[in-house]
Amino acid sequence: MPLTRSRRETFDELILDAVEDLERHWAAEIAGLEFAVEEVPLIDYPVIADYEPDAIVDRGVPLGRLVREGVAGTDKPTIVLYRRPLEARSLPTEDRADLIFSVVAELVALAVGKDVDEIDPPD
Repeated sequence: MPLTRSRRETFDELILDAVEDLERHWAAEIAGLEFAVEEVPLIDYPVIADYEPDAIVDRGVPLGRLVREGVAGTDKPTIVLYRRPLEARSLPTEDRADLIFSVVAELVALAVGKDVDEIDPPD
């Protein structure tokens, strides 16, 4: 086992942690979802920011999006997170974990048709 993990491996682990946290209360709803990571969005930022209602955007830059079933050949709804934009907006500490959890929770809420406050109640 390597002593250190790559940034990509660390990022993937934070996503898995976020999904596991949400599964404690929403396992049935999350079971039908796929999760994916892309380095950056493959579409022009303004296109996603202006025309994609299922995207989480920060100052015009997409952080993640929900690809609904049947779109782009998907057979399950897929939550796509963009690694580099998320990393650029957070410190490699709990701040990054919190941001990733927040984006995952918002996208899960979109996917299952619930309010984000139901999925991740405020403290």
